[in-house]
Amino acid sequence: MADRRLVSVTLDCAEVGPVAGFYEQLLGMERVADDGDWAQLRDPRGGVTLNVQAEAGYEVPVWPEVAGEQAKMLHFEVLVDDLEAAVAVAVAAGGTEAPWQPPDRDQARIRIVLDPAGHPLCLFLDGE
Repeated sequence: MADRRLVSVTLDCAEVGPVAGFYEQLLGMERVADDGDWAQLRDPRGGVTLNVQAEAGYEVPVWPEVAGEQAKMLHFEVLVDDLEAAVAVAVAAGGTEAPWQPPDRDQARIRIVLDPAGHPLCLFLDGE
């Protein structure tokens, strides 16, 4: 079987700069390319590359999902060692803490934030 592996994920958005900057700050990634409409971020520790791409018709996803509205297509699960500090970094980087948090989740262990383009992501503490 041929070698197959995931090497990057691309996020669509209206404006590349705020979204790329958000993930640089939140995840400690380095911007290695940026032409204004597309940026590439690499984790200096290795792993999957994150691309951020401007799309003219981008529509902000609605969180929580509502039938008939633009839904999220994917979301990131980000393991953190200090949940409150990670939320603070996300907000300082241009994100927002989602006003609606799933009631069946322990907010002392997991928090939903929205990046500058409205993509939801989960910041969570390891449950062990």
